[in-house]
Amino acid sequence: MPEPPSISTVDKREQILEGAMRVFLSRGYADTSMDRAAAAANVSKQTLYSHFRDKEGLFTALIERVTIERTQLELGSEILEGEPEDVLRRVAEVYLHKMDDDDYQSLFRIVIAESGRFPELAQLYTRTVIRRGVQMLTTYFIAHPELQLSDPEAAARIFWGTLVSFLVSQAILYGDAIMPMEHGRLIDSLVALLVMYPSRLLSAAQAVGVVAVTPATAYTPEP
Repeated sequence: MPEPPSISTVDKREQILEGAMRVFLSRGYADTSMDRAAAAANVSKQTLYSHFRDKEGLFTALIERVTIERTQLELGSEILEGEPEDVLRRVAEVYLHKMDDDDYQSLFRIVIAESGRFPELAQLYTRTVIRRGVQMLTTYFIAHPELQLSDPEAAARIFWGTLVSFLVSQAILYGDAIMPMEHGRLIDSLVALLVMYPSRLLSAAQAVGVVAVTPATAYTPEP
């Protein structure tokens, strides 16, 4: 078994990410270079490349840092253990806390602003954040047949799609000043739809052509 990284290696990686974050937020994705990231982090280019292969890898690490790593810290190791109502509520609350996370919002704005010129950024966010969340929740739904979700993946997409849409409309597009809503109201209704009214939820989705009914017996994540 390989030895864990030394403390100095971990600290150096954090030092690089802190410097890179400053450059990405001040200059955007297009105008950030590995040279500038190295200078901001006060490390040599050789050290930077020993940790990250290229700019996309560096940006990926920042997205993982402010999304997956921080979310895991907030949720703990037992992310999806417990009754469905409690689990869904906990996951939704942690995700919507991102509305108060300046780093998360700033990176999200970069992804949206630069997606026209760099569609790989939007795909990167989708792979790193949305797809992982959908796969995780789909697996959980399949393990809880009492929810009677005939299409667990569609239900997982509805769950995450609602949360992402709320964050974008309220925080990124400043909708909280125009059409404010308390987080708790949205979470209460979303959890009720999935836990208390699953058949009504999927019937509505099928009516508008969002969902095709498939057996909830197996799930193979996309590569």
